[in-house]
Amino acid sequence: MSAKKKTSKTKQEKELEKKVKTLENNIVNLEKVQEKLKEKQLKKEENDLKIQEKIEIIKKDLKEQLIAQNRFGEHFNDMIDNYLFYVKLKEELQYDIKQKGIRYEAKTGNGYLTDKPNESVKNLINVTTEMRKILQDLDLKEPDEPPEEGEEDDLL
Repeated sequence: MSAKKKTSKTKQEKELEKKVKTLENNIVNLEKVQEKLKEKQLKKEENDLKIQEKIEIIKKDLKEQLIAQNRFGEHFNDMIDNYLFYVKLKEELQYDIKQKGIRYEAKTGNGYLTDKPNESVKNLINVTTEMRKILQDLDLKEPDEPPEEGEEDDLL
């Protein structure tokens, strides 16, 4: 009678299997991260389109106000372009606040998590102040912004 030896895995084989399992888990995690990044990018692109549409409406409104006041020239066009730059910046800051919140967690250099204020809040205040100054300089009123999705005009 021959004695059958149990074939047990060597230490190297066990380590190899453990590494393979770790790699498989890492691949799954990377795929999840990639999916989240794709979703985030799609949301960003959708937001950018909304911003661009809004900018075109505001630009048209501001130019119509200038024409109604019989004011023409590159100086006014340049000021409108500056205002539109601030509109885009304002929308991006608001988007950042919606995504991160007023405060967010960040890692320090030591690897600890800390709660930080979102700088976009402070910057938003400065941007809107500059926007008002430009409108005052142009002697224009704030253009009517299109209603957000889900909002309706109650005037009938």
